[in-house]
Amino acid sequence: MKQALLVIDAQQELIEGNENESSVFKKEELLNNINLVIEKAKESDALVTFVRDKDVAGGEGLGFQVHQKINIPPTSMIFDKKATNSFYGTALLEHLKDNEIEHLVIMGCQTEYCIDSAVRTATIYGFDVTLVDDGHSTKDSSILTAEQIIAHHNKTLHGHYNVDNFAVVRKSEEDLFQPIHNNYR
Repeated sequence: MKQALLVIDAQQELIEGNENESSVFKKEELLNNINLVIEKAKESDALVTFVRDKDVAGGEGLGFQVHQKINIPPTSMIFDKKATNSFYGTALLEHLKDNEIEHLVIMGCQTEYCIDSAVRTATIYGFDVTLVDDGHSTKDSSILTAEQIIAHHNKTLHGHYNVDNFAVVRKSEEDLFQPIHNNYR
């Protein structure tokens, strides 16, 4: 089975914040876990792909780039998007299909926006998905803390399905590139 790691919006300014926005919840843990899973992806010969949001830092400069503490493999593809959904208006789906990917491991920012959209859309497009429990983050909203938003999405998205394909949620220390989806079919 061919697999890919999809790291979404793990951008410098989104993770660190700026004069108007706070940093994401547990940013150092997030960065460490992304790097841990990148190493696991490389060991498993999984494709490593990044998506950047053009809204971050006005789509330019250091703030727009993938966070400087993330170890980007030189063979990684980077797609830029204008929408919440990583598949909308990008060549991401074509890239994954061209590489015969069947299983996506998803990490990044922000939980209730781009991560939620990617997990749900990926199952519609025929991928089994592993969302990394401790590999996505967000900021407090006006009604929920970031910790509550993350916990809610981990609970809601575990077992989410679109008939043939579905999502599971697993911790970064697990063997994420040994999919467990068939245990649930």
